[in-house]
Amino acid sequence: MDALLIVMTTFPDEASAEAATDGMLAARLAACVQQLPTVRSSYRWEGKRETSEEVPLLIKTMAARYSALEQFIKDHHPYDVPEIVAWPASAALPAYARWVEAETRGELHV
Repeated sequence: MDALLIVMTTFPDEASAEAATDGMLAARLAACVQQLPTVRSSYRWEGKRETSEEVPLLIKTMAARYSALEQFIKDHHPYDVPEIVAWPASAALPAYARWVEAETRGELHV
C-alpha cells in the first residue's frame, strides 16, 4: 500500500477553502478534507510582519497523489506562496487507510 499523507494548507476565506475542497474531492486528489475553524496567522512577508485570518484545511491523500494535489493547490490558490506541508501518517486504522487509497485511486479528474 502507498503511504497515507496528511497535507495542510490554508485559504484566506471559507468560500475559497470550500471551492478548493470541492475541486480536490472531484479530482480524486483527496479522500477527505477537514476544514478547521479560522485561525489567526502571523508571519513575515516581504520584509514586514503580517497578520491575517485564514481557514486551515487538513487533506487526507496518498503519496502517489501528492504532486498532483500540490499543483492543484498552487493553481487554485490566491496566494503567491501558499502554505502546503505534508507528513506521512505513522499509523492509521488499516480500514481507513484502505478507504483513502480507494478514494484516490484511478484516473485523475483535474
